[in-house]
Amino acid sequence: MRILFLAHAFNSLTQRLYVELTEAGHDVSIEFDVNDRVTSEAVALFRPDLVVAPFLKRRIPEAVWRAQRCIVIHPGIEGDRGPSALDWAVMNGETAWGVTALEANADMDAGDIWANVDFPLRDAAKGSLYRNEVTEAAVAAIRSTLERIAAGGRAQPQGGARPGVRGRLRPPMRQPDRAIDWRADDTDTVLRKIRAADGVPGVLDTVGGEPCYLFDAHREGRPCAGAPGAVIAQRDGAILRVTVDGAVWITHLKRAGEGAPAFKLPAARVLGNRLAGVPDAPLAPEAVVGYPTWRPVRYEEHGEVGYLHFPFYNGAMGTAHCELLLSAYAYARSRPTRVIVLMGGPDFWSNGIHLNLIEADPHPAEESWRNINAMDDLVRDVIVTDRQLTIAALQGNAGAGGVFLALAADQVFARDGVILNPHYKGMGNLYGSEYWTYLLPRRVTPEQARAISASRLPVGVRGAAAMGLIDGHFGATPAAFREEVARRAQGLARDPGFAGKVAERNRRRLADEAARPLESYRATELERMKLNFFGFDSSYHVARFNFVHKVPRSRTPLYLARHRTGPRAAPPGAGHASAPPAGLPGR
Repeated sequence: MRILFLAHAFNSLTQRLYVELTEAGHDVSIEFDVNDRVTSEAVALFRPDLVVAPFLKRRIPEAVWRAQRCIVIHPGIEGDRGPSALDWAVMNGETAWGVTALEANADMDAGDIWANVDFPLRDAAKGSLYRNEVTEAAVAAIRSTLERIAAGGRAQPQGGARPGVRGRLRPPMRQPDRAIDWRADDTDTVLRKIRAADGVPGVLDTVGGEPCYLFDAHREGRPCAGAPGAVIAQRDGAILRVTVDGAVWITHLKRAGEGAPAFKLPAARVLGNRLAGVPDAPLAPEAVVGYPTWRPVRYEEHGEVGYLHFPFYNGAMGTAHCELLLSAYAYARSRPTRVIVLMGGPDFWSNGIHLNLIEADPHPAEESWRNINAMDDLVRDVIVTDRQLTIAALQGNAGAGGVFLALAADQVFARDGVILNPHYKGMGNLYGSEYWTYLLPRRVTPEQARAISASRLPVGVRGAAAMGLIDGHFGATPAAFREEVARRAQGLARDPGFAGKVAERNRRRLADEAARPLESYRATELERMKLNFFGFDSSYHVARFNFVHKVPRSRTPLYLARHRTGPRAAPPGAGHASAPPAGLPGR
């Protein structure tokens, strides 16, 4: 089919559906939902068999849905309606939820149903559920819908009166619905409220007299003394706040006051001097604790395998994150293990440098330089590891420099459904570093390397494995993926040929070094990056500002809106004749 995606942004779900449908042989083009005229123009240009709306914030124009079949992906169970479906599900502690593919009509989420897929609802943040269970259910729902359409099937009216249907119209969730009463709410309630608002919009609160939105909360398992709501400790940028029956770590805040930067930053960075006198509570990555707590990097060993976890929020790695992870990796290298597994986080592997921290710095170009050099230091240490074998285990999506951090490992495995964005150009034509000019040609052909570096499109795990970018993909669920990674890592550690594998890896590294020193790749890359950061072309700084501040798109990039190029394109001057640089996804 010829399918037009109508979306607010090219987010993780839209990218996953794009990969799935293009790999299935469908002709897919994308239009950002800017206004009714632009949407109607896109439909007229592409003449799709079907319009699919995976991520919208407003109704599809009546002129479009009356003339063209339009399928809306709604992150709610059958009969559920409203823009805060997943928020209410998390807030209310639902144990089962679902995704519904329905036909657009005059009322939001009220059209006939083509497919609905239910799933158990984890006790997790809204964003994590969206990137995992909701995305997998949406893929299944759209596949089922396309099969039914191809077979001449018909959608079914929404049956709110049918037995077992518990969905209903829910109002938008507002800040009064999310408000935390620190004197009354227990830890479970506080966690639900913050998790139901995670990603967007956060929970409005006051911390140390500073009005802020709260994001990314984690339970602290030790008994904590203090007045409910008080900040009693800090750790690696996060703050610990007391509840009526315990405490929670909150890692990120966004100022809500007049003139404040309207983007998320580590909590301690936002509060600054307001944390004077709040004690630091460091916890080494390798420290063994018997209670739930939060730390940005954790190292554990099982037999002869060491596992390094780094679940950085949204996969963004600032200078301090890179330095902390480098120190933990050095510790892992010092241990008497045979295999080191780089686990990343459960939702993201890594998305490279931390654009929000760079934007917040008084000197963004200088912080960009510090950040990329810290990333390079980390990647180099993985590349030159000479005693252990290394595995990159991608539980979640990866983008930009995060992909090349993974490629520094000896073996790269990804969970089924993971999306890779192995390119930099979307962020103001960044050249990129992280030794990509050395790492990428080791795995793919020169033609593929050129295409990957020039592209701005996502790559699915099947495509990545076919071209050799990764070594394999498996695991229908994150738990199944981790279990298989552990099995393979233990098998590699016990392999009778282990010493020979290490020796062969080291021989290749020495041969590569003799042909061209590793540091020359870095020097060449950084010369180009220096121009991006400090040169006359401000494209990177403009693109970063737009991305961090979530400046709405005024047009769809032409690499996505294929209907606006080639023989179907509008004449010069019509519609979207040009596009600004695209932002990196998943941050």
